[in-house]
Amino acid sequence: MSFESVRDDLAARAPDLEVMVTDKTTETVVIAAGVHGCEPGQIAKTLCIRVRDEEFLLVTKGDARLDNKKAKAAFGGRPRMLGAEDVLQLTSHEVGGVCPFGLPGPLKIYLDQSLKVYDEVIPAGGSINASVRLPVARLAELCGDDWVDACVEPVG
Repeated sequence: MSFESVRDDLAARAPDLEVMVTDKTTETVVIAAGVHGCEPGQIAKTLCIRVRDEEFLLVTKGDARLDNKKAKAAFGGRPRMLGAEDVLQLTSHEVGGVCPFGLPGPLKIYLDQSLKVYDEVIPAGGSINASVRLPVARLAELCGDDWVDACVEPVG
């Protein structure tokens, strides 16, 4: 199960971090922000992207939007979002619980600059009702500290 892979990964690499499980779903940014009492931007969403033959993750501010021009410059090609089946195969996490932890194998992880406006963010924890609260600096440490500028702020 995906939640267990996240819990096991963090127990090994970051035993001080807790995977929080709620009785409410946190499968969307807006719902998760309400459950955790934070701004939608603090929900760190994880996008699964393919550029040419390379698949990777991009963790971004919850209310940011992937910008094709910026992403193409950052990744050297046109980004394509993966479908739900490919996301599950790549990450072992279902859409709504995708995070950069507990992955079945090595995978490149990028962090979008948009996250830097917060001290603390809350990515999913491998299922639609699990999350992990951690400092942005710790997220960077656990994900390889590879920052890009691929997203834009929401309009309005």
